[in-house]
Amino acid sequence: MTPLEYCKQKTAESGSSFTLSFIFLPKAKREAMTALYAFCREVDDVVDECTDYQVAQTKLNWWKTEIQRLFLKQAQHPVTKALTPIVQQYQLAEEHFQEIIDGMEMDLKFNRYEDFKQLQLYCYRVASVVGLLSAQIFGFQHRKTLKYAHDLGMAFQLTNIIRDVGEDARRGRIYLPLDELAKAGVTEEDILQGHETEAVKTLMAFQIERAETFYDKALNELPKEDTKQQRTGLMMAAIYRTLLREIKAEPEKVLNHKTSLPPFRKFRLALHTYFKYA
Repeated sequence: MTPLEYCKQKTAESGSSFTLSFIFLPKAKREAMTALYAFCREVDDVVDECTDYQVAQTKLNWWKTEIQRLFLKQAQHPVTKALTPIVQQYQLAEEHFQEIIDGMEMDLKFNRYEDFKQLQLYCYRVASVVGLLSAQIFGFQHRKTLKYAHDLGMAFQLTNIIRDVGEDARRGRIYLPLDELAKAGVTEEDILQGHETEAVKTLMAFQIERAETFYDKALNELPKEDTKQQRTGLMMAAIYRTLLREIKAEPEKVLNHKTSLPPFRKFRLALHTYFKYA
């Protein structure tokens, strides 16, 4: 198996909505995004699959060193071997890859977030940074496009957090800011036990509204001359925002039910967006 074949397999196994939009990219950019996404999956899997803190920390430390080797053209892992020509071709920064790992490290150290400022740092590292790297691969003319990529990454991660509240709670995690729970009159126990109360409904409606704000900010920031090149991100936005609006109808249900869109509907949304910005 070549490094690229390994990345394709790793990406396919994830079943993520993100990968659907990759098929609309030219071959070189599709392969670059596949390698980037495979890297994200590798470091994310460390946190998801390692129950021993010390083992997980050791693995993340190995990845930090491996990223240094990547930028010295001494990569050892199939994913970083696939990334070797890509980081040079698209001028991707080493610090961004290290920040993604720092974000995964936060998942090892925290299972609660005191306020949105703390959560925002996590979202920046695990999602906005990926958005910045992706925007560079897609291509852009205007520097403002990076601001769009940052805020769209925030919107995506907030959507993920909202969708996965119940699933995360069953793993002992609460990403919703604790000060916002208190303000809404929601206890940690309400989240962990899946209590679909009016207070939870109010709390989740507030989380959805904030995510919507980040989608609006991102789309308003994207310069018109870069919309065609950034279509892949816009396809993802169409899918994720539709998902968010499905949740909005009964937001308290996220505690016990994971909302998803059928594959055909996701493909239709992606196709519509592709032609809208053609």
